[in-house]
Amino acid sequence: MPDQRRRSVDFFVPPNYDSMIGKVIAYGESREQAIARMRVALSEMVVGGIRTNIPLHQELLLDEKFLRGGTSIHYLEERLAKRKQAA
Repeated sequence: MPDQRRRSVDFFVPPNYDSMIGKVIAYGESREQAIARMRVALSEMVVGGIRTNIPLHQELLLDEKFLRGGTSIHYLEERLAKRKQAA
């Protein structure tokens, strides 16, 4: 049975922190299941005191191109460029 316990960490992030303060990995029997699990994990994640890229990842998990799969290594770069142009 997969380990589905919730993790809680109480940690002070110093002012000069490493930009990668954590990592979330989701898995499933299918791509769709893994994406659904990641959506839940990101919706439940709370990080206080600093800006995170959680909203970006939530946005990516709604993008049809990403959901179809087969994106190139330039996908995120192109997506961010389009996002910047729209702003």
